[in-house]
Amino acid sequence: MVSTQPRRQPNVFESLPFLTSFSYHAEIFIIKASIMKTILSLTVVLAILVSLYMAFLAPKPTPVTPQTAAVDVAEPRLMLIRSDDFGMSHGKNMATRELIETGMPVSVSVMFACPWWKEAVEILKEHPDVSVGVHLTLNAEWKHYRWGPVLGRATVPSLVDDEGYFFPSRSALFGNNPELSEIEAELRAQVQRAVDTGLQIDYLDYHMGAAVQTPETRIIVEQIAEDFGLGISRWFGEDDSSVTYSAPLGAKTDSLVNRVNNLNPDAVNLQVVHVAPAQSDMNAMIDLNPSGPRDMAEQRHGELQALLSPEFREALKRNNVKLITYRDLISSRGLESMQRPAIYGY
Repeated sequence: MVSTQPRRQPNVFESLPFLTSFSYHAEIFIIKASIMKTILSLTVVLAILVSLYMAFLAPKPTPVTPQTAAVDVAEPRLMLIRSDDFGMSHGKNMATRELIETGMPVSVSVMFACPWWKEAVEILKEHPDVSVGVHLTLNAEWKHYRWGPVLGRATVPSLVDDEGYFFPSRSALFGNNPELSEIEAELRAQVQRAVDTGLQIDYLDYHMGAAVQTPETRIIVEQIAEDFGLGISRWFGEDDSSVTYSAPLGAKTDSLVNRVNNLNPDAVNLQVVHVAPAQSDMNAMIDLNPSGPRDMAEQRHGELQALLSPEFREALKRNNVKLITYRDLISSRGLESMQRPAIYGY
């Protein structure tokens, strides 16, 4: 019997098997594309969220301004080395020359009333960059090695003992009731001798503090400085130290390094030193003042060794210290910046 139902037409994909496979793979591709589109959308959203976080919520780095940079790069601290008693003796001159020839910026104070001042001048003429001061002298403190005034005992008799020498101490000098006019005349003569050498003289200071012992003598020193156009040591607000002088033998280098490690950042740090060679005429000198060290030459040689030590140089570098002289200080600040200090030192 023949069926009367209409005959179903075969699907084109059924009639073409390869098209069936293509349809399957197309569906897989569409699914993958949809997934990739979703991932891309999520990536875009995530990028937007990160941008918003960085713009509004993330901590801001501190901008580098001149003020901020200054914290990281400290300004150099200023230190001024003043070596006293140049011209006092041959040994003293040799030790000071050794210090000068290191090339270290130093200020040296010359005793123009002492027997060896001319040798000191010769050394200084070989080193014109050294800052030179006049170590105003009214005392002669060594047993068997004395000196007197530039003007001579007859011109300034109140300043000398019975032998015509300066007194060994300030108390002995002022106990003799010295005439102020004689003090002024002698100090002016010492400065004039210094100027007449042709050296560039930069400043005044004072041996054992005698020239600034009283308010009246301080006025004299200030007037002489003004008349000759000179600075005065300690009149520039210096942070003053002579720690190596009092430090015991064997500890002088440590005392100097400790000084460098604790410099005042807001002042010029003055370090007053007294130097001597290992062996010289200074080994025979005996201080007539009870407070003076019995082994003076050894003590002063210890100060020289401290200044020449690698520990001192390393401390300067480590603490970013700049060594300057009184010539530098006067050039940068001017003589008009001077003010009389409360403590005068030696």
